[in-house]
Amino acid sequence: MKSTGIFRRIDSLGRFVLPKELRKSLNIHQNDYLQIFLDGENIVLQKSQLSCILCNGMDDLVDFQDKKVCRNCLLQIRNMTN
Repeated sequence: MKSTGIFRRIDSLGRFVLPKELRKSLNIHQNDYLQIFLDGENIVLQKSQLSCILCNGMDDLVDFQDKKVCRNCLLQIRNMTN
């Protein structure tokens, strides 16, 4: 694992700031999702590419029972139940 030499303090709510340089180099923007993994005693953050669980589309996603579903698929499901 490559060290960046960057250190951050955890605040009282358990938060820390991911430095702008890292966000820029990893193409991480405001409101992007990060997945959190454990690898032994290491915490690994990975940018998550979210997509609809039904069609794999990435546009107009909404949360539905802790899953991402696009509005188009939700409309199709609604039409099936009517």
